[in-house]
Amino acid sequence: MFLRNLLYCWLLTATAWGQWKVQPAQTEAHFRAVHAVSAKVCWIGGTKGQVLRTQDGGTNWEIHSVVGAEALDFRDIHAFNAETAVAMSAGDADKGAARIYRTEDAGQTWKLVYQTHQKGAFLDGIEFWDKEHGIAFGDPIDHKFFVLTTSDGGKTWAEVPRDQFPPIEEGEAAFAASGTSLVVSAKSWAWIGTGGSTFARVFRSKDFGKSWEVAETPLPAGKTSGIFGLHFFNRLRGIAVGGDYLHVSDSTQNVIVTQDGGKTWQLLPSTNPPGLKEAVTVYRQEYKGMAGEAPVASVIERLITVGPSGTGYSINGGKTWNKLDDSPFHAVSFAGKDGWAVGAKGLIAKFEGFRSTPQKKNTRKK
Repeated sequence: MFLRNLLYCWLLTATAWGQWKVQPAQTEAHFRAVHAVSAKVCWIGGTKGQVLRTQDGGTNWEIHSVVGAEALDFRDIHAFNAETAVAMSAGDADKGAARIYRTEDAGQTWKLVYQTHQKGAFLDGIEFWDKEHGIAFGDPIDHKFFVLTTSDGGKTWAEVPRDQFPPIEEGEAAFAASGTSLVVSAKSWAWIGTGGSTFARVFRSKDFGKSWEVAETPLPAGKTSGIFGLHFFNRLRGIAVGGDYLHVSDSTQNVIVTQDGGKTWQLLPSTNPPGLKEAVTVYRQEYKGMAGEAPVASVIERLITVGPSGTGYSINGGKTWNKLDDSPFHAVSFAGKDGWAVGAKGLIAKFEGFRSTPQKKNTRKK
């Protein structure tokens, strides 16, 4: 008889709203890399060879200048905890700008763990499946994407033979705009989103980046447009956002979703606000309540996307979007309900949460 006739589900209403709170940092560096580890710990990568870290929720930010990297732009960062992180710089390899650094002492010192001088190499993103296995990638060399893997937590890196990668289309490349054109999930899967050609594509690997296949998508693309950010909930369900970096407020459709691991993609209406979106991620919060005398729990998930034209959120998997604000963020990262977004000229903001009145919905069981 327990809850046999009536099940109470508490859902957040579609009129919910949220907001960012700017956290001042004593730097004018531009940020396109952020990784929220927990409610207290977050790492940020930026220009001028700077890496920022907080361990108190952003009340205080430490600024670390990586020795020998003063001219580099850290476009992606992966943090394992408050002490250990790996930072990747984006730039021309033949000019010494394609590097990966690692710290094990909270950013006090950094070790150069990878550098290439190959002409044409330009690193775009870095990700880890776990504490040992990771992947990085860069723009195509000889018509194939440049992929690196590690099995020791980023201490050493090895190049994946390029014959394991499908050939690219004319002009095809990735955008190192937010550190999310490469994402991983499901123990060994990885996805890369592209643009620069006549259509955007998604490359997929199921074996830690050893071999790859590719799928065309309906997302509009061109020399300055395509996929900028990806997010996968699991190995089947994913979303990608993008646009044109020369037309950041254009209302062209900029969202695609997949239900089959990236084999096929569906084009959805534009975000709100419209325009270029560089990253998309998930806000996740657990709620606990009572159904009569019985305790119940539910999980609220919302997609959050950021870009130069502002922040939007979706409560239905990206089918429709609501405007959050106009802040011009480049990258975003959440650890559950706690997240940060970053942008130009030292812009850092922490998410203060959604505000809404729960709505009670009855679902009768027979």
